[in-house]
Order: sequence, then C-alpha cells, then structure tokens
Amino acid sequence: MHLIDLHTHTTASDGSMLPEDLVNYAKNKGLKAIAITDHDTTDGLNQAVAEGKRIGLEVISGIEISADFNPEMHILGYFLKGDYSGISKILADLRSKREERNPRIVNKLNELGLEITMEEVLAKSSGGVTGRPHIAKVMIEKGYVRNLEEAFDKYLASSRPAYFKKDKLTPRQCIGEINAAGGLPVLAHPIYLRMEYEQLDILLAELKQYGLRGIEAYYVDNTAQQTAMLLNLAKKHSLLVTGGSDFHGSFKPNIDIGIGRGDLHIPYELLENMKMCKNTQKKTCPGGQAE
Repeated sequence: MHLIDLHTHTTASDGSMLPEDLVNYAKNKGLKAIAITDHDTTDGLNQAVAEGKRIGLEVISGIEISADFNPEMHILGYFLKGDYSGISKILADLRSKREERNPRIVNKLNELGLEITMEEVLAKSSGGVTGRPHIAKVMIEKGYVRNLEEAFDKYLASSRPAYFKKDKLTPRQCIGEINAAGGLPVLAHPIYLRMEYEQLDILLAELKQYGLRGIEAYYVDNTAQQTAMLLNLAKKHSLLVTGGSDFHGSFKPNIDIGIGRGDLHIPYELLENMKMCKNTQKKTCPGGQAE
C-alpha cells in the first residue's frame, strides 16, 4: 500500500524542519506523497514543491488557517493555485495581527518573571510566521519550562496567564478564501472540537453550505471509534476523507511523519479521490473509506 501524509508543518510556521528537509525526510520514510500545511502562510510551498519534483516525491501545496470558534477550529486547504495570489492578502493581514500579539505575550511573560526578548523569539522562527511555539522554544532554552507542552499548559494556552486571543477569520471566511484560491477546504482534526456525533453532524451540514469539501477523518490523536464516527459523517455528508500526522518535527518528538505514533496509515487512494473531486469541480465529493 502506498502511504501519504496530508498534514505537516515546516519552519515556515511552527515546525522544526526546513521545507526542503521535510520533503527529503518524507521520501526517506517511504511516503508516496505529502502536503505542506503551515499555519496561515504559503511561505515554503514553492521550495517544497520544487524539491519534491527534484527527488520524485509528490508534494501538495496546502495551508492550515485558524478560524474563530470555541474551541478554535482549523481549516486545511489543498491544491492552492501556484502563485497563491488568491489568498495572499488575507494571509498578510492575519500575519500582521499575529505579529501584534507576540510582543504582548513576551511583555506578559516578563511581568511574570520570565526574562525573554522579542529578538530571541524572532531568531527561532527562521523568517517564517512567528508565534507561540517560538516563544515556547526560548522558554525551554532558558530553563523556564521543560518542554513545549509545559510552556503551553503553564503560560501560553487559552486561559493561561500569558495568553492573548488573536484575530481570526470566521469558519465561513476561511472556507471561502480557500475556495477562492482554487483550493479544497477540509475541516482539520474534528475531535479537537470536543463535540458529540449529533453536534458535529449539525456543524458539518452548516460548513458544507459554506463550501467545505472534506474532513480529516484519519488523525494522529483519533481513537478507532472516533475515526469510524468521522468516516460515517463523511459518507453521510458526501465529504472527502483526508488524513495526516500533524507532523512538527522535533517540536512534537513523539509524532513521526506518515505514521504518527506508529499506528497511523493513510492510503494514497484518499489523495486520488481529492484529485478527482478537484479536477471535476464537483460540489459533492466521495466520502467514507477509500475503495
């Protein structure tokens, strides 16, 4: 079986690997295809796609956009048009708002006795989108916390003392922007929404009206029961099924590309379904498990 990973992050957002390095790593792991889905940015996609062509790995241009929802919702976008002009303005606005938030977080940490600077934080982002994971990395290096999880649990997560809410698009806007950019919008890791079947059923019906085309049914943190539920909902709503490890490199050391914690297997047939839906511009896409 040919395997893929449709949810990965590079140094363009909060991953530890350069785009080219991630592509080579995926190739060495035996994957047939990957998607690069950095947070709120298309930076790094051109490098990743070019490297994929050079070494013979299929690389899908993607993105992961945060939506204003409680709890936070993420929308993945796949097959973005090559120049990304259809989505670049809104991403620039989101990046600007994110950059306004970072100094507020750093200042609050200073008030709490953690001596870090924005210069130190920016040095960790390698020119990509700077956010809380980069702040956490400085905190780790200075010995204030032991790991990323502790940084978020104690200081940076929602309701913690150094958390500041960032401006986001609505779910409808996220889906609309991805569609306008020629992409396929997909609901990322639905289990993080902490909804029962009936609630998620209603939400998916609403999101599909906005133009949602798929759901990430195979995900690193899913139980078998949760995956089965999501496959059922995908079939009911005629949504594409996707899957990914949410790979971040060394920032999430227990999660490896393509396999997650060792039990994740995402068949290439899912990507073939996505291509068919994309190429035919169908509003109703094949759901359920790959045949």
